[in-house]
Amino acid sequence: MLLGSVKKGFLVGLKTTWTLGKIIFPVTLIVAVLQYTPVLPWIISLLSPVMKLIGLSGDAAIPLVLGNMLNLYAGIGAIITLDFSVKEVFILAVMLSFSHNLFIESGVAMKAGVKLWVILATRLGLAFLSAIVINLTWHGGGEPAKYGLIEAKAEPATTIAGIILEALGKAGLGVLQLAMIVIPLMVVIQILKDLQMLKKFSRAMAPITRSLGMQENTSTTMAAGLIFGLAYGAGVMIQAVQEDGVSKKDVTLAFIFLVACHAVVEDTLIFLPLGIPVWPLFFIRLGVAIVLTLIVGTIWKRNGLIRRKEFNV
Repeated sequence: MLLGSVKKGFLVGLKTTWTLGKIIFPVTLIVAVLQYTPVLPWIISLLSPVMKLIGLSGDAAIPLVLGNMLNLYAGIGAIITLDFSVKEVFILAVMLSFSHNLFIESGVAMKAGVKLWVILATRLGLAFLSAIVINLTWHGGGEPAKYGLIEAKAEPATTIAGIILEALGKAGLGVLQLAMIVIPLMVVIQILKDLQMLKKFSRAMAPITRSLGMQENTSTTMAAGLIFGLAYGAGVMIQAVQEDGVSKKDVTLAFIFLVACHAVVEDTLIFLPLGIPVWPLFFIRLGVAIVLTLIVGTIWKRNGLIRRKEFNV
């Protein structure tokens, strides 16, 4: 029985990796190449005036663009090359926590059945709203930020062949990292499901998911997203939609929660070497996720818009 569960989970993991890899590989490849073209500098110059409105210098557009187009690590890599105050780094950290890896994570969320405008409006809206609130309410943090444990970026490629090889390497590594998390995760979930442990876990999480307006079969996806991230949580969500009958309403509410608060341990800890207060970062994300999900669920229910429909991914 155990061997059968492992085999089934492994195959599901491979299928999920293939589904998400078809998004991750080309997007990473294209964006990595764009770093060596005038496109990113043009976007940065376009966004510089907006930076001033949220208490950031024009250079802050660089980590925001890279973080949203690539991932948090790209954004942090850009931060350590520039001189920011502690307050600026904290604002950038909060913004990037809400809105990073935008293309890939939005793509996999759409694969799970969530509308694109919902994801973009939530992530970008939370990023800029949080920046405005922090800028207006925090009057400290003016001292220069000190970056401790993060290594400087490697030398950029100088030839067309080098650029292509670097882009292919980043894209391939992205898919490999995805597989290293998704496949074992799917194996464990399949074992737990065959041992009926998943149902027990769902029942234990039921009060929490119900309080947020979702059914208990969404709890596994919530946990995976909180621990592993939105893209990896999407893999579990896709399987749940196919096998467990997760409704459109629950898919949307779960992803509204997860876009505000996903990979909460990893995404919080990687900012630690930047010398910013990470506990406020953690509680801001968690608190916003809970409040936003409750508000959306309540409004949705009161307006009679909740209809539980089955759908295919």
